[in-house]
Amino acid sequence: MKHKFRQNTANEGFSHSSVAGKIKRTRTFLSGLFICSFLFIFFISPKINAGSLFENQNVNNKNDSLKHYRSFKPGEEWYDTDGKIINAHGGGMLYYNKTYYWFGETRGRSASQGVSVYSSKDLYNWKNQGLALAHDADSSSDITTGSIIERPKVIYNKNTKQFVMWFHLELKGKGYSAARAGVAVSNKPTGPYKFLKSFRPNGNMSRDMTVYVDDKGMAYQIYSSRENYDMRIVELTPDYLSPTTKDSLISSDHREAPAIFQHDKKYFLVTSACTGWAPNAANLYVSKSLFGNWQDTGNPMLGKDANITFYAQSAYIFPVAGKKDAFIFMADKWNPKNLTDSRYIWLPVEFKNAKPYIEWKDEWDLNYFHKQ
Repeated sequence: MKHKFRQNTANEGFSHSSVAGKIKRTRTFLSGLFICSFLFIFFISPKINAGSLFENQNVNNKNDSLKHYRSFKPGEEWYDTDGKIINAHGGGMLYYNKTYYWFGETRGRSASQGVSVYSSKDLYNWKNQGLALAHDADSSSDITTGSIIERPKVIYNKNTKQFVMWFHLELKGKGYSAARAGVAVSNKPTGPYKFLKSFRPNGNMSRDMTVYVDDKGMAYQIYSSRENYDMRIVELTPDYLSPTTKDSLISSDHREAPAIFQHDKKYFLVTSACTGWAPNAANLYVSKSLFGNWQDTGNPMLGKDANITFYAQSAYIFPVAGKKDAFIFMADKWNPKNLTDSRYIWLPVEFKNAKPYIEWKDEWDLNYFHKQ
């Protein structure tokens, strides 16, 4: 009996010791769990949340730039359909097969980086189609890397079925002394364009310029010459690739940045004064004939900062397809410290007593042409 009692007593002692150990281990586990929870809540979780917040902000920022535009907001940042800033300065517009093609200078902070092209069906939202014309790595080319390509304009020749690009070209290392016109061609509106040649039209300096096709399919180059003191117009050959000898003086008023359009059997030409990157007052020339007598009618801008063209400079004027008497004035608000960030000023051209004027608007859309 004693032996049995002792055995039972020994078993009971072992049982109490096991329970005490389990309780101790449980307390240790709970204490560790509490400490881990404390560390997670106060130290790790905020960092995770902050990281998630930062990632969400990045996503939101990216989504903010992927906007679908329904109006024009002159002077504000304008993003393409990939969410990147549109880089097409000193540009021109081509309308072909129900699509608009916006050509312009691709700019770094200061460097010329070729000619970009964007496409759109509605004029608000633009898809980047890449470089239409790139600088050439060949150091013997007129458009070698380091040359300056400005104010590209593209027209379509219905007879040759070619898209023809004209632009102002300055040769590498020559500053602005070369003053040449450049020509390139492509079988597609988006390019790539093949550079053909550069020259001075009829021996005249050629800087800021535009090209224009009349109702009969004849093309013309309008260009600043004689150190920008002369504005000239020259008729192009039927293939649009070269100037003819039909070359005439428009004015000798020291102007640049020509933008031309026709309305009601008259031609209207907007130009800028020559003040470097600084904005200035525009003026409007009027003529009944391209090679006629051009009359200076003064500044066509109206509204706040009209005397400095709303801090911008004329680039191009184009008709809106399918809308009567609808034209859009394109201008560049230059930022010489960072040319990539130069903004775009697009405004409707309006008419009063048969004379065009351009008035500032903070925001507008194409329905504005129906309200006039």
